[in-house]
Amino acid sequence: MLRLIFLRKILAHKTATFHIQTRWQTLKKTKMIREQHLKFCKKCVNRRLDMKVGLLCNLTGEMADFENECKSFKLDESVIEKIDNTEAVEHNDVLNKLSEKNLEKFKSEQEFPKAILIGIIVGIIGALLWGTITVATGFQIGYMAIAIGAGVGLSMRFIGKGIDQVFGISGGVIALLSCLLGNFFSIIGYIANSEGLGYFETLNLFDYNQLVPIMTETFSGMDLLFYGIAAYEGYKLSFRTFTEKDLYELEK
Repeated sequence: MLRLIFLRKILAHKTATFHIQTRWQTLKKTKMIREQHLKFCKKCVNRRLDMKVGLLCNLTGEMADFENECKSFKLDESVIEKIDNTEAVEHNDVLNKLSEKNLEKFKSEQEFPKAILIGIIVGIIGALLWGTITVATGFQIGYMAIAIGAGVGLSMRFIGKGIDQVFGISGGVIALLSCLLGNFFSIIGYIANSEGLGYFETLNLFDYNQLVPIMTETFSGMDLLFYGIAAYEGYKLSFRTFTEKDLYELEK
């Protein structure tokens, strides 16, 4: 008897779980369909806003229920004029809004090796400038790290036209390593000036076994902050950008 009751409870639990999962899948599918409808509704002159339900069709008084394309759709030109054409859309949003066809098209235009090369070149130039300015002023200017991150990211974006995540990761890593290199050049510059040596001579004579201890000793909490910002800038700015207007023109 107890076994029968136990089996009934298990069956009831599985049935309830099945219904919950089915309900969730239905809601998820409904949400996706609604989002597809809204791509049309938001730009249609026949839209009407209901504060309780949301956007409705002014012709039927109902929520959209068409498949693939609305036969009554009529473009509202005033909406197009208001679409932002200045601010870049977040990269993840771009990936979600681009069709598979356009996504593949832009991926085919990527130039990853060239992006890496230009990123490294700009990073080295930035590191040399950082070292030079630090030695000349006697101060380590943290904002140089941010400038390096931005320079690396923007140069990789311009040359690489990157869509894939690897561009952002590479930009962040190159920016971070460039900041460390800038600190290293600063150390070399200080040693060269204090000992009356040439910079290349100092690079040749430097005991690289002492590099980590020296950099650790000169490292501060603010360095960590600026390095983090530089890496973020290198990551964020390495991707190809699109405005809302660009996306609309591509997907219309």
